[in-house]
Amino acid sequence: MKPGERNKGDSSFNKIRTFSSLQNPTFRLYFFGMLGQFASMNMQMMSSSLLLYRLTDSAALLGVMSLVMAVPMLFLSLFGGAIADRIQKKKILIMGLTCSAVLSLSIAVALDTGYLSRENAGSWWIIMVITFLQGTIMGLMMPARQAIIPEIVSKEQVMNAVALNALGMNVLRLFSPALAGFLIDAFDFESVFYAMTLMNIYAVVFMFFIPPTGQTPARGGKLVADIREGFQYILREKIVLLVLFFNLIAVVFSMPYQQLLPVFIDDILKVSATEMGMLMSVSGGGAMVGSLILASLPNKKRGLIFLISCLISGVSLVLFSFSTSWFLSLAVIVFVGFGQTGRMTMSNTLLQTYVEGKYMGRVMSVFNMEWGLVSLGTFAAGLMAEAAGVQLVVGGFALVLTVLSILALFFVTRIRQLN
Repeated sequence: MKPGERNKGDSSFNKIRTFSSLQNPTFRLYFFGMLGQFASMNMQMMSSSLLLYRLTDSAALLGVMSLVMAVPMLFLSLFGGAIADRIQKKKILIMGLTCSAVLSLSIAVALDTGYLSRENAGSWWIIMVITFLQGTIMGLMMPARQAIIPEIVSKEQVMNAVALNALGMNVLRLFSPALAGFLIDAFDFESVFYAMTLMNIYAVVFMFFIPPTGQTPARGGKLVADIREGFQYILREKIVLLVLFFNLIAVVFSMPYQQLLPVFIDDILKVSATEMGMLMSVSGGGAMVGSLILASLPNKKRGLIFLISCLISGVSLVLFSFSTSWFLSLAVIVFVGFGQTGRMTMSNTLLQTYVEGKYMGRVMSVFNMEWGLVSLGTFAAGLMAEAAGVQLVVGGFALVLTVLSILALFFVTRIRQLN
């Protein structure tokens, strides 16, 4: 059986459109393997930033940490996409996940030995180095992680597979931060990083069983030439260019709140790490509901859903930014998660639908530059928050996104009318 073909003998999910891609045994391996990587990633997003803030009490250093991750992700993602179009993507995933496990283990050992601690002034440099290396790994691995999906499932199931992949991430967003917060309060930070190590190893095991997918054309020449060819393709395909451009704008103005969340937790809402985990989990719950809805929808009006999702993200983040009530923040962040998963899923689906297969890795590398741009935006937001306050900065960014989304809904018809 080819990776993209349906397994007609497996009828477990035949009657439920929401889970139709799980008919495919190769996608099941990929899906359940990625759960380990998603668990580790969500635990890291919470624990690394909170650990740095607890060690330094500096919102500016949170911004610096984002910049440290942004630099390799921005520059190496392009090479990661070119590599993904040359070699088997499963090999890239195995190498990247293995390296991630080693990095998580390194921080756990540094915490366990007491070297990385508040008492050892300046030891936070370890977090910065690990963050840089993690950004390098993500930049090289993420294009392959997303570009492999249309090689596994049929074209009609791409949206469903992308939505289910987002669902897996969001389920882990629901449980992983809460678990991380509990582990931090009960056993301290090193327990979280040991758990992250195990989750990455779990993912590696599943990746080994995925059969070779797609074609690996023998391409000579330099990677730089491949990257240039990819940019030429993007500039030539106006729909692809528009989706990439607006998605990157939405990311820059909506995502910095995640890295600056420790400031809201400690200084605005004044709650513990457990409550921070709960807040992130509630956001994951909203995202999970959004993923289930998207996985069940037909392949229609995806451009309109994309823009509406950006608008929901902007409005809900404005409300969250200026809330000083724990319960109001919990309620509003549900819609933040809902909007973010809609933006991410629909932009991803549109690209994987309209991009030619031989350029998929390189286009997805540009798409994945959003993670680096998030970090650049957070770096700027962190510096601005030191002077103007985190509420004003994050709320101002969200207001810009709200206005741009409204304008796009009315005037950017080429996106709005995409199916």
